[in-house]
Amino acid sequence: MKKKLKVLIPVLVLAALAAAFFLYTGTYYHADETAVAAVNAEDPVRVSGTGYGWFFDGPSEDNLLVFYPGAKVEETAYAPLMRLIAARGVDVCLVKMPFRLAFFGAYKADDVFALYAHENRYIGGHSLGGAMAAAYAAERSETLQGVILLAAYPTKPLADGMWLLSVYGSEDGVLNMQKVAEGRQFAPARYTEFVLEGGNHAGFGNYGAQKGDGEAVLPRDEQQARTADLIARCVSGAVG
Repeated sequence: MKKKLKVLIPVLVLAALAAAFFLYTGTYYHADETAVAAVNAEDPVRVSGTGYGWFFDGPSEDNLLVFYPGAKVEETAYAPLMRLIAARGVDVCLVKMPFRLAFFGAYKADDVFALYAHENRYIGGHSLGGAMAAAYAAERSETLQGVILLAAYPTKPLADGMWLLSVYGSEDGVLNMQKVAEGRQFAPARYTEFVLEGGNHAGFGNYGAQKGDGEAVLPRDEQQARTADLIARCVSGAVG
């Protein structure tokens, strides 16, 4: 009987941990109607479903951004922002993460970049997705021109051969500002940090209000438009 209990207890513990994990990851922020419409629209950016997620095909043939979504956020919630970025001359690969956690897909960009021939390559993400994108960039600096962090920060040194754009809202109640300050030591020489006055954490996507976030004064669509403009300017060399 004791032997059976010794075997059974670890099994039950593992089962409980697995149940807790799936319960945790099964609850997530869903894309709203605006995001769904952005995925289904065709002009001026064409959106197509792929094995890795979604491809936003704009007028560019040279610039490509691989984007990692925030933790526990449905990736299509970022479709409005991705569409704006693509329309400004940067095609976007929006990656669907395992369990909606970029931690489990930090190197997915390797396979995504391999599918395209764009000369200029960038990686970015929101929140946890941004942190994982920065970690990827720290190890793949020779293949990237820039890093785009939305409400995120690097935790490893980024090579001076790249530029880094960091954007966050003044009303962000989720982002750890101490970590942002600490992350500046890891930034490359070409570093631009921009605060969107009135913006918040969830404003980069379309998934409703986020727990712990501040209340935005800046409209969501304007926060996204300004972000897309900043990214386009960095890619063009106007800033960064």
